[in-house]
Amino acid sequence: MTELWNRFDRIVVFDTETTGIDFARDRIIEIGAVALEGGAEAGGLDLFLRLPEGRRLDPFIVNLTGITDERLAAEGVGDDEAARAFTELLEGAERPLVVAYNAQFDLNFLYGLLRPWGLAEALKRPRFLDALTVYRDRRDYPHKLENAISAYGLEDRAVNSHRAIDDARAAALLLEAMAAERDDLEQYIDLFGSHPKYGVSGRKISSVTYRPQPYDRRKPLYELA
Repeated sequence: MTELWNRFDRIVVFDTETTGIDFARDRIIEIGAVALEGGAEAGGLDLFLRLPEGRRLDPFIVNLTGITDERLAAEGVGDDEAARAFTELLEGAERPLVVAYNAQFDLNFLYGLLRPWGLAEALKRPRFLDALTVYRDRRDYPHKLENAISAYGLEDRAVNSHRAIDDARAAALLLEAMAAERDDLEQYIDLFGSHPKYGVSGRKISSVTYRPQPYDRRKPLYELA
């Protein structure tokens, strides 16, 4: 990842588990992140978030993630603590990069977590990279994280467990593998591929350029005007 490290002094790879996919109604129940500096791990977090009084997880989410209402009640922290913990990962970095696999999804939920506590400004400093956008340019459908792990032969070191910290670590390993294959990741900074038919899901990020990403891979997204 030579080019990325030439431009950034800290890379924060993160993932969220949520109560659903509705940005307006659903909420984060786990956030995991790995902070990298110079290619080495330099911190991170893995936090469960308590649910509001009276709210319970859908059985589908419990089955998918293994996270239960009881675990959130026993181990979960408040939204304010989780929001501050994430922003602390960006502190001290002059040139931070934030990465996620399907970053549009995770960043929308992250913004919703930070905003009520006056911390959304923390997202104005970093640049963003969507590992899913890169993978779509590299391999044919399907494009789930588990498919990417398999495609790059990372099964012995990574797992798509639908637990935030595991998936964040998997995305960090995937980023390194994709850079080793072709070191053009800097071309995807603040460039997200959108669905060619349905467009962008959720709130658009003002610093990001969105382009419809076709399924044929004749040209990388950054070469499409």
